[in-house]
Amino acid sequence: MATLVTLEGLDGSGKTTVWEALQNTYPDAVFTREPTNDSWYGDAVYRSIKDDDADSLAELFLYTADHADHLSRTIEPALERGDLVISDRYADSRYAYQGATLAETDRIAEPLEYVVDVHEPFSVVPDLTIYLDLDPETAARRAGSTNKFERAEYLESVRENYELLSERYADRFVRVDATQSPDAVLEEVQTVLATALEEQSTGTNS
Repeated sequence: MATLVTLEGLDGSGKTTVWEALQNTYPDAVFTREPTNDSWYGDAVYRSIKDDDADSLAELFLYTADHADHLSRTIEPALERGDLVISDRYADSRYAYQGATLAETDRIAEPLEYVVDVHEPFSVVPDLTIYLDLDPETAARRAGSTNKFERAEYLESVRENYELLSERYADRFVRVDATQSPDAVLEEVQTVLATALEEQSTGTNS
């Protein structure tokens, strides 16, 4: 049964580690990520990440272009085949991160709403979003503050956006405490995912 699962959280929350480990548990699933790393759209996004002076609105649309291409090349074909798709970051990262970036300027009145509205006409809504929750200070320390998106002050705004998203989309967001040990985080994610897939296959809903 076609299912789109996304892993979300601050840099340093352990998403990618979990994403890699899940490949052993679900070898037949399609594993993908955003920003993509196999297209010129994704290349443009990574270039903007390294540019501290990149225009925030232009950067948003680079991410959005990469997302649209990712949908047409990977996500939608996989779902049409009936595959399980697990993505390391997805549209919610855009809402949280680019919403926070735009909030640092006065160009957009309601940044988070603006970014959500940009995606609404064409994006595919995940069936399950596993949110690895971590405080900004720990996230920045773990991530190493290697780029403009890994500052604790900035991540505070990102986390606030994730909180708003988890409330708005409570039907698909499941929070996992990312301050636990890596093994404990992975175990909890595996339980959440297995339960969701079982409920979907049996048509039940907790």
